[in-house]
Amino acid sequence: MIIGIGGVSRAGKTKLARRLQRHFQEHGRSALILHQDAFVFPESLIPKVGGRVDWEHPGSIDFPRFRQAIQEAAKQFDVVFAEGLMAFYDAKTNRLYDKCFFVEISRPTFLRRKAADKRWGEEPAWYVEHIWESYLKYGLPAEGLPPVLRLSGEEGLDWEAVVRFLD
Repeated sequence: MIIGIGGVSRAGKTKLARRLQRHFQEHGRSALILHQDAFVFPESLIPKVGGRVDWEHPGSIDFPRFRQAIQEAAKQFDVVFAEGLMAFYDAKTNRLYDKCFFVEISRPTFLRRKAADKRWGEEPAWYVEHIWESYLKYGLPAEGLPPVLRLSGEEGLDWEAVVRFLD
C-alpha cells in the first residue's frame, strides 16, 4: 500500500506518518516513510524567489526520483508513506497512491508554528508568506486522487477515523 500525506509546512505530516508507521509495524507490517524534502535538486538547479532558493516551488523537487523511490520501496515494504508539501502536485506520483491524507491548519496556526520553527534561522516575513501562498498554489489535493481523508492538524488527531479510513 502506498499512502500520500500532504499539507502545509508545520501542519503535522511527519507526525502523522510516524504514528501510522508505528501502527502498521505494531500489526506486523513493514512500513517506510519517504520525505519529499529528501528529493530536492541541488540548490543551483532550484528556482529563486527574492534572491533566495525557492524550496516551495515544484521545480525544487526531483519528482521522477521521488516516484522511483516510492516504487522501489513498495517492493520491499508492506506500506510506504510519501509525505511533503507538494505530495499531491505531480500527476504521475498521484497515480501511485492507494490512499491519501491531507493535514490542514489555518493560516494563523501556520504563522505561529512557523515563527517558532528556528531550524533554518529566522525566516523573513515575506518568505513565510511565500510559503503559505505556495501551499495554496501547489500543495492542495489535486483532482483525480484516490480517497483523501482530510485531518485537522490543529486539534487532536481523530485516530479512530484514520483507522476506519485505512480499512
